[in-house]
Amino acid sequence: MAAKVPSVKLNTGASMPILGLGTWLSKDGEGTQAIKDAIDVGYRHIDGAYFYLNEEEIGAGIKAKIDEGVVKREELFVVDKLWNTFHRRDLVVPMLKKTLAQLGLSYIDLYLMHWPTSYKEGDDFLPKDKDGKVIPGTDSILDTWRAMEECVRLGLAKAIGVSNFNREQIETLLTNGTTVPACNQVESHPYLTQTKLIEYCKSKGIVVVAYSPLGSPAGNWNTRNVAPLLENETIRKIAEKYKKSVGQILIKFQVQRGIVCIPKSSNKDRIKSNFDIFDFEMSPEDMSTLTGLDCNLRYVEMGIDVDHPDYPFRAEF
Repeated sequence: MAAKVPSVKLNTGASMPILGLGTWLSKDGEGTQAIKDAIDVGYRHIDGAYFYLNEEEIGAGIKAKIDEGVVKREELFVVDKLWNTFHRRDLVVPMLKKTLAQLGLSYIDLYLMHWPTSYKEGDDFLPKDKDGKVIPGTDSILDTWRAMEECVRLGLAKAIGVSNFNREQIETLLTNGTTVPACNQVESHPYLTQTKLIEYCKSKGIVVVAYSPLGSPAGNWNTRNVAPLLENETIRKIAEKYKKSVGQILIKFQVQRGIVCIPKSSNKDRIKSNFDIFDFEMSPEDMSTLTGLDCNLRYVEMGIDVDHPDYPFRAEF
């Protein structure tokens, strides 16, 4: 019998498992097996995106486990995301329908606006001008949000939320939209604790989900002279104290402070290891030590967007 994962309550009343499986960068053919392994271990929260180009593999993994009787659809919490080239209001509902078709599902539990930055519509996921700069779309985040609200009204999504939004962008939705985002999914780890943004989101009833909790080691985007999180000596000593891996400590850091965490892996042993974090608690002193490592180091900077009018990371939070 798989262990049960604690959940957090969304502002819709739905329960979202506090630990999920991230599916970004899974290689061709790995996605289906990763989903099957994760469900067998006990994961019930699966985080995907159209941009990851693996929705059909994820859907196949889900279907296999439902067909085997291991899990029921209503026991799963499936998240997907709207990519930047589909922000135009008339494209949002058709894109979610396409995502659902690829997943083989009739609804998803949570649909996110992947980034606040809209791009020019078309087949190119990263449309650039002759100078190599991204070409913005014409629809505002509010236009896109209103179309996402329609996804809920149509029963295609149980809830909607955002990802990589700063406070001001969330305020725009709260002031002008009719739906409070259920969550804001952002990069977070001890080098980027996001304390102010998390406090703000919590004050508005918005759950925070942490991606890249291990510091995005697969990306190799750290241009600053800081040791990778997985090699940090301070974290390593804490891991030794609790007889856990550094990765488990980094995941526990988020979960223990009430942040939903979605580490990604397609390796069966690592999927299992990442799940094995519910049998210990870190001391307040160790949590404080981890928080003290914050140096505002962002791995996923989305540099292509720095000149976009809606680039989210110019703001303090």
